[in-house]
Amino acid sequence: MTGAGCISVRGLTRRFGDKVAVHPIELELGPGGITGLLGPNGSGKSTLLRMLCGLVRPDAGTAEVDGVALVGDGTAIRKRCTYAPGEIAMYGEMRGADHLKWFLRGRGSKACARAFEIAHSLELPLERRVHQYSHGMKRQLMFAAAMAPEVRVRVLDEPSEGLDPSKRSALVELIREDAARGTTILLSSHHLGEADRACERFVFLNGGRLVAQEDAADVRARAARLVRLTYAAQVTGDPAQLKRIEASLPGLGVVGVHHIGATFTVELSSADPRPFLAALAGQAELPAPIAIEYGEVSLADLYSGIYGVEAW
Repeated sequence: MTGAGCISVRGLTRRFGDKVAVHPIELELGPGGITGLLGPNGSGKSTLLRMLCGLVRPDAGTAEVDGVALVGDGTAIRKRCTYAPGEIAMYGEMRGADHLKWFLRGRGSKACARAFEIAHSLELPLERRVHQYSHGMKRQLMFAAAMAPEVRVRVLDEPSEGLDPSKRSALVELIREDAARGTTILLSSHHLGEADRACERFVFLNGGRLVAQEDAADVRARAARLVRLTYAAQVTGDPAQLKRIEASLPGLGVVGVHHIGATFTVELSSADPRPFLAALAGQAELPAPIAIEYGEVSLADLYSGIYGVEAW
């Protein structure tokens, strides 16, 4: 996927000294739609987004955003997309209204008008100086600026971090409205429930590596096949028991098993849990679980149970 409204990443890599922050990554996104970039702290999300916007130079690989190749300092790309950084760095003595204008210098009067409209809808006190703003208000001011220009691609790094649930919901609605107009949006988030509501596709990073990229519908279908088994606390202190459980479950009609302590998450081969539960009940040599959960497994559980990441 290359051209208008698309993001193409081929082998993009970044090291900081001996540490590989982002291992070679391949991505093809757009045109249009909302993609959630998910992963725990230190997974490489922000570094990848900064590379796409030319703010961090890759050590290897290539990228193209909205038909423009990533070269030099990335100015050509930044003219074609908007970016809301994860870090907050503002001029505290500037008033909110003036800071919006400063953010959008060179973007034109239409973008400024749209930014003021978004800021007012978020009830931001634009007449106040930014040093009087809370962390969340500063985040919303940056968001208003990033959502204002008419571009085909937006890159948003933790746009709702530090916001209360009502403000997060307001941001999600603005993002969804923008995507409905055909904009390609790549956003990172720690709020998996929020990402689940907003995103059509998920890209999951861990340790700088691409773990999975899946359509949201497929992810939800997988989540619907998860069963969580919780065993008594004494099982945690019995490695032999844990190994016996772990070794036995794959033979009971499951396609994936992961456990954290005495809690096992299994992915079934079908959406009907009854054959698995019947087979489990017939394993006399295994301890009986003290709790079985099905149908209430979240996106966070999916990543924890299937991909083995428990950072949320």
